[in-house]
Amino acid sequence: MYNLARNFDLTFNILKARINPREEGHMILELSGAEDDFHRGVSYLQEHGISVQNVSQHISRDEKNCMHCGVCTAVCATKALYLDTESREVCFDSNKCSGCGMCTVVCPVDAMHVEIDDL
Repeated sequence: MYNLARNFDLTFNILKARINPREEGHMILELSGAEDDFHRGVSYLQEHGISVQNVSQHISRDEKNCMHCGVCTAVCATKALYLDTESREVCFDSNKCSGCGMCTVVCPVDAMHVEIDDL
């Protein structure tokens, strides 16, 4: 991660990680930066034996089911889900959403859904 940030000027957000001692691990990252830097960074990872796959999912919200309880806002690392202080309703900015799926796990009324995109 250090080399991606320092050598390729990429920012990263670790969405999920499972790393076991003396075993392979899995990490889901959100990478941001200039397109050329991104491709160079991915090539660097692959040259070092790290498998890289694009995540092809996004999150959607069923507006009819959402009861605006705000539980999802506590787990949203990118602040795509946030409470509007005037209306006291939960707002969803899909442009900020990283697709991690944490909101789908905590939503008590299943208003948040993972949508799989065809590549």
